[in-house]
Amino acid sequence: MTGRILLLNGPNLNMLGLREPGIYGHATLDDVVELVRARAAHHGLEVDAVQSNHEGDLIDALHRARGTHLGCVLNPGGLTHTSVSLLDAVKASELPTVEVHISNPHARESFRHHSYISPAATAVIAGAGVDGYGFAVDILATNHLQRTAAQQ
Repeated sequence: MTGRILLLNGPNLNMLGLREPGIYGHATLDDVVELVRARAAHHGLEVDAVQSNHEGDLIDALHRARGTHLGCVLNPGGLTHTSVSLLDAVKASELPTVEVHISNPHARESFRHHSYISPAATAVIAGAGVDGYGFAVDILATNHLQRTAAQQ
């Protein structure tokens, strides 16, 4: 299999390993990128990793990935609960997108229980720690194989 996956991490995820390790663990964003690249390589895929604390940068990355990537692993961070614009960008990208959350937002404050992104997501993985990113890559790779087989 060949292809590219967009790994998109939103606000404050650059602080992984430092920010609230009791909730998010001790793995850093570099550890997450390394995990995703290794899992993608196992499937013969490459990864473009983007992290930004700015909503527009995330939207721009999704727009650029349209037609060039086979899917997106997206941890929108706090934008999960606030951003209709990011939802619209996920839809506009037409990429199968797996929404990932390191913690389980449903076990936290009530404002975290709603995701604007989930209605456009192929799958949602929450509460699996950084391992959830690897699971997301597996889902995208499997879905890509199934779509490719169905087209033949």
